[in-house]
Amino acid sequence: MSGNTKSSSKRPAGRSSKSPKQKSMGLHSSEILALNKKAERYAQTVSAIRSEVEKVIVGQKDAVTKVLLALLSDGHVLLEGVPGLAKTLLVRALSSTIQAEFVRIQFTPDLLPADIIGTKIYEHKTSSFKTVKGPVFSNFVLADEINRAPPKVQSALLEAMQEKQVTIQGETHKLKQPFMVLATQNPIESEGTYALPEAQVDRFMFKVLLDYPSKEEEAEILERYTKLSQPEAGKITNASKIVEMQNFVRSIYADEKILEYVSTIIDATRNPEEYGLKINGFIEYGASPRASIWAIIGAKANALLNGRGYVLPEDVKSVIHEVLRHRIILSYEAEAEGITTDEIIDQIMSKIRVP
Repeated sequence: MSGNTKSSSKRPAGRSSKSPKQKSMGLHSSEILALNKKAERYAQTVSAIRSEVEKVIVGQKDAVTKVLLALLSDGHVLLEGVPGLAKTLLVRALSSTIQAEFVRIQFTPDLLPADIIGTKIYEHKTSSFKTVKGPVFSNFVLADEINRAPPKVQSALLEAMQEKQVTIQGETHKLKQPFMVLATQNPIESEGTYALPEAQVDRFMFKVLLDYPSKEEEAEILERYTKLSQPEAGKITNASKIVEMQNFVRSIYADEKILEYVSTIIDATRNPEEYGLKINGFIEYGASPRASIWAIIGAKANALLNGRGYVLPEDVKSVIHEVLRHRIILSYEAEAEGITTDEIIDQIMSKIRVP
C-alpha cells in the first residue's frame, strides 16, 4: 500500500482505492492466477451441467444455481415448495449429467430406519448374516416430504449427512462420493407431519424456496412436456470429477476481511442490538457456527461458478439467505406479525458494512 497519508485521507471512510479483485490479485498474484485458471476450467464444466439441467427444468434458475453450489460445496439442501414444482425432476436431471446414482425415498409415517440405511438378514443356506444396504447408498438421495416420517427415521439420516457413513448393527459402512441429500418439505400441510428438529435442520447447507413458474414458463412447460418425446439431460462429467471440484472449492482464496465480514453477519443474528438493529424481540436464537462455515464454503463455490479463484463480498451475498433462512429461529412475536427470516436477513445485510 502507498505511504501517502494525504491521498489516503481523501478517500471515503471504509473505502479502499483498490477494487476487491485488485486487492486479491495483489496479495500473492501467482497463486491467485493459478487458482483463476483452474476455476475457469471447472466453471466451463459446471456451465455445461447447468445447460443440460435447464433443458429439462423450465425456470427455477435460482434453485438450480443453489443446488449446484451445494453440490460443489459437498453440502445438503432442504427444498421447500408446493407439490409439482419439479423438485424430483431437478435432482434426477442433475444426477444424469454426472452419471451418478439417484434414489427417491417417499417418507411416510410407517417408515423405519432400516428402510433408509439397511439391515442385516439371516441366510439359511450359509448360516450367516448378510448386510443389505438401504437406498442411502446412492450419490443423490431425494428425501421426499421428510417431515412426514417420525423423528426416529429422520435421525437415521443424521450420521449419513454429517459423517458420510452409516452404522448397521455395529458395522460402519462408507457412503459413495459425492453424496448429497436433498430433502423436500410441503409448506402448505401440517397434519400428519413431524417438524424437523433444529439439530437436523442445521445439517442442511441451504434451504431453497421454490415458487410457481411465470405464465410464460408455464407455457414452455406445456410445450416441452405434452409431446411424445420429452427432453433429457445429457452426460457431461462423472462423479470423480465432481469430487475433484469439491476439493478445489476448499482451496479457493478467502481474504481475512471476507472471513470477518461473514463472522460479523452471523454475530448480528445473535446480538442484533450491538449493530443498531431493532429486531431483538424477533429472534429467539441466532445462527450456529455451521452458518459461518457454510457461508464461506458457499461463497467459494459461487466464486468457482464465476471462474474465480478468490472470494468477493458479492459471493457471500449470493448465498447468505439460503444459509441463514433455516438457522435463524424466530420468536412468537415475529411469527404473529408475519415477519419472515428473509426480512430479518435483509435488515442485517443492510446494516453490516461491506469490506
